[in-house]
Amino acid sequence: MNLEELKFILRRIYREYVKKHIKRILIALILSIIVAASTSGIAWLLDPAVKKIFIEQDKVFAWSIPVLIVIAFSSKGLSLYLARINIIRVGEEVAGALKKKIANNILTSDIQTLENRHSGKYISNIMYDAHQVQNLVSTGVLNLMKDSFSVIALVSLMFYQNWKLALFAILMMPLAGVLAKSLGKRIGKATSKAGISSGNLASFLTEIFKGSKMIRIYQKEYEESQKANQVIDDLVEKNIKIGSVIIRATPIMEALTGFMIAGFIVFSGQLIAAGELGVNNFFSFLAAMMLAYQPIRSLATINMAAYQGATAFKRISKIIDKEIKIKEQTNAPKLILKNTNIKFNNVGFKYESTDEKAINNINFEIKGNTMTAFVGHSGAGKSTIINLLPRFYDPQEGHIEIDNQNIVNISLNSLRKNLSLVSQDVILFDDTIKNNIAYAKSDASDDDIVNACKFAAADEFIKKLPNGYNTMIGENGVRLSGGQKQRISIARAVLKESPIILLDEATSSLDSDSEEKVQNAINNLTKNRTTLVIAHRLSTIHNADKIFVMRNGKVVNSGNHDFLINNCDEYKSLYKKQIK
Repeated sequence: MNLEELKFILRRIYREYVKKHIKRILIALILSIIVAASTSGIAWLLDPAVKKIFIEQDKVFAWSIPVLIVIAFSSKGLSLYLARINIIRVGEEVAGALKKKIANNILTSDIQTLENRHSGKYISNIMYDAHQVQNLVSTGVLNLMKDSFSVIALVSLMFYQNWKLALFAILMMPLAGVLAKSLGKRIGKATSKAGISSGNLASFLTEIFKGSKMIRIYQKEYEESQKANQVIDDLVEKNIKIGSVIIRATPIMEALTGFMIAGFIVFSGQLIAAGELGVNNFFSFLAAMMLAYQPIRSLATINMAAYQGATAFKRISKIIDKEIKIKEQTNAPKLILKNTNIKFNNVGFKYESTDEKAINNINFEIKGNTMTAFVGHSGAGKSTIINLLPRFYDPQEGHIEIDNQNIVNISLNSLRKNLSLVSQDVILFDDTIKNNIAYAKSDASDDDIVNACKFAAADEFIKKLPNGYNTMIGENGVRLSGGQKQRISIARAVLKESPIILLDEATSSLDSDSEEKVQNAINNLTKNRTTLVIAHRLSTIHNADKIFVMRNGKVVNSGNHDFLINNCDEYKSLYKKQIK
């Protein structure tokens, strides 16, 4: 990252996130001035303390100066505390705003965008990168204000005491600036690599949580433990690199300070011998110089904090700046349903991760209130068709209509409001059964939920659970069987009362007993509704009004079951294999 890019990112962080907190920053600025004044006041008080108390032995000053020193230290401590409180809030709220933007991006991004990036990377953006920006805004901004004013006040005092010594003492400041610029670029590179390593660790942890059963059944605990060690060691090394770069300034600054103090003592001795500097001035100057050491050292590291925060924000900006192609259009008309007829016109679609089209030149029409099934081998394009209808993806070619309305030109909310999806991959939340079902309709009454469950053949098993409808089901329903999870998913779809139902192999992974119950629930769900079904088991679609046979992204034949058995070799072959 070059200097111009750094400046651009810092300006953007200020303009979009920090500027709205300018009142708190100004308060922290005023308090920083008080801190600086108190710090220089402490050093200045040593001048009259030495002269009046130790040399002239003035009794009034013997008690008044210690009181003033206590006041100065107390003022510094209280002002610094209040400044930090204000600036910590600014930093946390900036980090919170970034986290909210990332979360909102996850919730509104195109499905294909989310699928092309591991969920662990998003977790790293929220947990690692946002923290780096927060550190820049809080620690960096406060130190910049507090330490800059402190250095100005203390250097001013040094010039007041003796301008010759002051010129000698400030020689180290340009050297500290050069050092900070050099280390800042290195810290930016190290932070970038650490961010990537943090994302890798988050991705790995997500994978081993999801695959915990598979890891154990295949006895891969040792191999996965070795991978964990590698990923964690990589992050540890990156963080050690950052830490080592940050403290690299310490020995250089210490050496510079040593040379400065040694030279200062020699030079001061000459000035005192020549009568140009009093002993009281010497101690006051020495205190100011020593107190200036910490803020000068801190200012030397701010450049590194800036590179760290800017590098992290650069990674975050790639997420929050990405254009969302499939989104709600403010002025788009709502979907108006009459017959719920669905039509695909020359539709072609290709996933970003592949070179070949998933579906190509698809043309068909589905009449309202009928059941239509899609069959074919894996990879034929069945799921793609189901995913295009709610606009999880948009086709690159052709268009899709519902009752002669192009779905791209209508309100996205009104489109999805009229669709329900029941998939083989049931998604449930770590919440109660009641809340999982009510997810489809947040204002549903208890009676509505119970009736939906009766419709979905779920009420009976729910009542047998320890807490009935208030039973917590664990992450993704881990405490329920596959058939039970599927029936809750169907109950959720029943509660939504959508006129168009999408079924994506909803019974493919169930045993025969569960399949029968789920199939009965599906029959209740799809009655008098336009239904699109991806069927793994052809026995479940005998009664479909129309069946489309797909191969390599194209429709090769269509008709009802009897027609296809007699006229489509591919369907006949699929059916016979399943019967066997």
